[in-house]
Amino acid sequence: METYRIERTNGMELGLYTLGDLFSAQSTAQQMSEHQRMKDMISMAKLAEEAGLDVFGVGESHQKYFIASSTPTILGTIAGVTKKIKLISASTVLSTSDPVRVYENFSTLDLLSDGRAEIVAGRGSRYGAYDLFGYNLNDYDELFEEKFDLLLKLNTKQPISWEGRFRSPLRNAEIFPKPLNGKLPIWRAVGEHHSSAIQAGKLGVPMHIAALYGASSVFEKRVDAYRRAATESGFDPKKLPIAVATMMYLDKDSKKALKDYFPYLNHTFTRARGIPFPMDRYAEATSIKNAIMVGSPQQIIEKILYQHELYRHNRFIVQIDHGNMPFKKVREVIELFATEVAPAVRKAIKN
Repeated sequence: METYRIERTNGMELGLYTLGDLFSAQSTAQQMSEHQRMKDMISMAKLAEEAGLDVFGVGESHQKYFIASSTPTILGTIAGVTKKIKLISASTVLSTSDPVRVYENFSTLDLLSDGRAEIVAGRGSRYGAYDLFGYNLNDYDELFEEKFDLLLKLNTKQPISWEGRFRSPLRNAEIFPKPLNGKLPIWRAVGEHHSSAIQAGKLGVPMHIAALYGASSVFEKRVDAYRRAATESGFDPKKLPIAVATMMYLDKDSKKALKDYFPYLNHTFTRARGIPFPMDRYAEATSIKNAIMVGSPQQIIEKILYQHELYRHNRFIVQIDHGNMPFKKVREVIELFATEVAPAVRKAIKN
């Protein structure tokens, strides 16, 4: 039974995601509280649905500068104030979580949201959770592969008996509650590791790839490797959805967009990674061949369509709420994305 629930009538699903980052205020900005940031995340999801977008995602982090440590709770709150928009993790740090508990949480979310929940499972690009929950970073790959295997098996058949290295065995176990339609869409998050794309293809699971910045052609190689591995493993790659996640900033004036966005993006990188965003890379952001989405609505339309020529992906989601960005500006970007970019992209791809 196919569980991916991709809406194909419009050609591509479009949406937003947030990582719940909360950085100290820049010199000209007011510091946002955790409470207000959380409220704004819920408001973003409501605006996304009202604007006709298809998907809203919430990431997971367990360290300073990020407040989205309980993704299912946040998505559950969003489920209560929305009706149609799909709710995804972006992504669940499966390596430091119990797959059984993850499955319980998202099955519960699926019931509460009338079947809108999806899991995007990843290893985590930030490592705070490994120390916090007592996992050895040296087990980075093995932890994820074992836990992803269990998560997929939980979604396939129950009762289940299973045994691994990093978790106590399951003996004829059955998990409750069940998802609304019996199964959940489960995606594999793929970041910088080419091997992760290959493994997703071998398993025949949909791939959620982070294509944040740099040449889009770099990520095309991972897409090609994914589809090639799927074919070699007996899966039809045409039936396996691909989602692309990146960052976006819009303004009617492309030069103004490039100028205004950099302080937010640079603030994010400086705080979260301890290094500024490279200016030489940012200067390439206006190129149609660069993955980061910065510019006028027409520029973004052209960049999305260029990527679609490369990847033939089914879902495109963006983060826009960087670096203590005022919610008024977030709202403006959502409006431009939904009213000018989304209709043009859907029309072009549908045709």
